[in-house]
Amino acid sequence: MGWAMTEQDNRRAREREEIAARVASFKATQEKFQRERQDYYATTLGNAWGGFARTSPQAARSAR
Repeated sequence: MGWAMTEQDNRRAREREEIAARVASFKATQEKFQRERQDYYATTLGNAWGGFARTSPQAARSAR
């Protein structure tokens, strides 16, 4: 009986390690997506504000 419990404990430990590895992988993927979203937002907003500055009324008056 003691051997069976040890084998069962080993199996549970392996399962916990696998779950921990999957959780860590998922977390890393989510962090990567977050960084990509932030970069996209910063680039898109930067381009939008850059375009706004080029087409502002002040810029339009000085182009005449």
